Amino acid sequence: MLRDLMALAFVSAAGLLGPGAAQAQAPAQQLVLGISEGTSGGLDHAQVIAKYQGLAEVIGKAMKAKVSVVFAREFKQLEEGMQTGRFDLVMARPSDYPARGMRDYGYSYIASTKPDGQCFIIAPKGSDLKTIDDVKGKRIALPEQIAYMSRFCAAELRDKGILVGKENVQFVREQAAVGFYLDNKFADVGGVASYSGIAKKWEKDGGRILHKSVPQPYFPMVAHKRIKPEQLKAIQEELLALPASDAGKDVLKRIGVEQFDTTSEPRMRELLKWLNI
Repeated sequence: MLRDLMALAFVSAAGLLGPGAAQAQAPAQQLVLGISEGTSGGLDHAQVIAKYQGLAEVIGKAMKAKVSVVFAREFKQLEEGMQTGRFDLVMARPSDYPARGMRDYGYSYIASTKPDGQCFIIAPKGSDLKTIDDVKGKRIALPEQIAYMSRFCAAELRDKGILVGKENVQFVREQAAVGFYLDNKFADVGGVASYSGIAKKWEKDGGRILHKSVPQPYFPMVAHKRIKPEQLKAIQEELLALPASDAGKDVLKRIGVEQFDTTSEPRMRELLKWLNI
């Protein structure tokens, strides 16, 4: 009898509160943001969560949902997360993985970050090379052959009439090793990412940048097809607004970018074709 009276009271209260009361009590939607920093990051899972938590909260505000950060340390994990749809959102470098998400797994473009990524063709201090045209026939050092930036630099050189497959190219394990090869005269020129540590200090240390490639989207963010167009737009608006507030600036500073760019979708869709992958 008491149980029946309690049930009746609950039903009556729900009726007084209206049909929206049950929805108000429902838990927030749970979404997963997959993050990859490529092979250059040295952070563990806890550090990545802390680093990107502010960004997750910005996305959550736009989505009216709780967004959890998951660190995809291995590229295989990143690809499988997109292939299976485990990741609702992905922000990753190198950029070919989000581009594959769009091409192969139905993900939608949200944004990339500024500044764009480029391949810098560098030469040591005192080199007599003057332009990109002088690279032909020289010893070229590039990151390992399967690396994104190696393919990026090869595509740029191809567009300038220099075919990597027909040149004297030495592939090295890390971009820092490109600088070592140049400093020790094992190579005449090298290719590195504009956002790499070596590129940022090469000229300061007396080296030369012979050529800067066409810019391509850097650190893109994409969303699974279950994310609706109006939700994508809401996320874009929140991302674009970040530089306008101190809190937003702090989010950008934490993840190491200047701002987000929501106009790079055409280049994202052409990226894999340009890379020939």
